[in-house]
Amino acid sequence: MEIFAIAVLTLVASTMGTITGFGTSTLMIPVLVMVLPPVEAIFLVAIIHWFGNVWKVTLFHKGFNPKLIALFGVVGLLTSYLGASVSLGAGKEILLRCLGFFLAGYAAFLLFQAKFKVHAGNLAALCGGALSGFFAGMFGIGGAIRSLFLSAFDLPKEMYIATAGAIGLMVDATRIIAYFTGGTTLPPNLWWSLLLLIPVSFAGAQVAKRIVDKIPQEKFRRVIAIFLVIIAGKLMAFP
Repeated sequence: MEIFAIAVLTLVASTMGTITGFGTSTLMIPVLVMVLPPVEAIFLVAIIHWFGNVWKVTLFHKGFNPKLIALFGVVGLLTSYLGASVSLGAGKEILLRCLGFFLAGYAAFLLFQAKFKVHAGNLAALCGGALSGFFAGMFGIGGAIRSLFLSAFDLPKEMYIATAGAIGLMVDATRIIAYFTGGTTLPPNLWWSLLLLIPVSFAGAQVAKRIVDKIPQEKFRRVIAIFLVIIAGKLMAFP
């Protein structure tokens, strides 16, 4: 039953994450840390998220922006490894409280980012790569930060999704290696569950591809932000 519930969560998160550009982690991490140790939850979702980025690159392959992939990705490799190392060294309760505070700020960011405009340029790409990489490594969640900076470059929607997926592939690979070499692993049942969860994440990406031009992203952003505020309050008060 637990695996089935995670599979349903993966399908919903993959669909909404592909449409909004947040990535599956934004929805999955806050839920899974309720039932799994935080680093274990982040590690599991990192694997699913890596495959989710493979689907983005595969399904939305009409074009990439190599310059942005390089600027976001290279610095993101370094900061994601740093963030993962910090996460591995933190105690469970401290990490959960920090995650709660981070999610509260993250939710406010999702609600009000439309009023903030990043000036497109190399510095913006480097800052976006550094910040999103660090928070992806630390908490498994960095998609909205990457979206904020990447959206400043006004890429066509499919190019935007493919470019974000390529950047995510690099960052996720780095943090997965950092978690694994740092001693993080999964119980056997969760390793086996990946045989189900990975195809389910592909199904979610396929659904998203069919509706990506029909759903206003702002409505999804607000729903997700409200959801994160509720989860953040729980983690801060009762880690």
